[in-house]
Amino acid sequence: MLNITTALLAPSTLPPLAVNYLVVAGGGGCAASGAGAGGLRSTVTATGGGGTLETALNLSVLTNYTVTVGAGGAGSANGQNTNGSDGSNSVFSTITSTGGGKGTAGGGGAINGFSGGSGSGGFVGGTGPSSPGTGGAGTANEGYAGGNSAAGSFSVSSSGGGGGAGQIGGTPPSGDTNAAGGNGVAVSITGSSVTYAGGGGSGMYVNGTAANGGTGGGGLGSTGNNAGSSGTTNTGGGAGGAYSEAYKTAAYSGGSGVVILSYPSGYVITIGGGLTGSTATVGLNKVTTITAGTGNVSWA
Repeated sequence: MLNITTALLAPSTLPPLAVNYLVVAGGGGCAASGAGAGGLRSTVTATGGGGTLETALNLSVLTNYTVTVGAGGAGSANGQNTNGSDGSNSVFSTITSTGGGKGTAGGGGAINGFSGGSGSGGFVGGTGPSSPGTGGAGTANEGYAGGNSAAGSFSVSSSGGGGGAGQIGGTPPSGDTNAAGGNGVAVSITGSSVTYAGGGGSGMYVNGTAANGGTGGGGLGSTGNNAGSSGTTNTGGGAGGAYSEAYKTAAYSGGSGVVILSYPSGYVITIGGGLTGSTATVGLNKVTTITAGTGNVSWA
């Protein structure tokens, strides 16, 4: 007698194992300027840096594929004197997204931001030279550059916002003002539109409104009288800047990344030890979201 279940799941009757993905790296950690978002690579809806959508991976059953979810970069314990830390890369098989650029420390003169999946903002301190601190570069097809600082003569400081997956970080209009982080990118791989990889808002020494982080988990930048914030977990958001005297030891961290995989529902995934993840059915596909760790996945 024919086993109907076995027949339906026989490899010859299944569609190819084509796996769509969203791979977001960890965001950069804070210092004075806004930190960059983690790089974003996607085969669904949109990808980072204004790039062209990537192509699904054609994989084999009963084969291990590496997954790493990048951690957010640690924030500086003294944003006036010490850089933050870069976010960590996220990986799925042959796909690697680059960690966000760390926020730059404060200081005298112009200081350029750091590169990453998206770059961190530039900084200028003291009376300010005529040229700004330039934002760090983003990675092609993953994210955008950080914003420049203002230039010219002003009393305390200026810093740019961190770059996001969808937009360059903001540049303040003048000295002693702040700038928002660049916005992230909305992706619908889970069946709902979710925005990831926003840049961190810039830090400012004097009082004022906290600088917004970019949409997609970017942290607020602190001011003299307003606290900033870390990037949001599992978005790859960059941390907000922390330069004011009150908040320079805040050490806002970047948001951790995420790896999301979509594949035909006839296949069953095994999530190996070391990884934290869950699977849901969305239409004709299964969607597996991996939120932490390093390990292997395989399909049968």
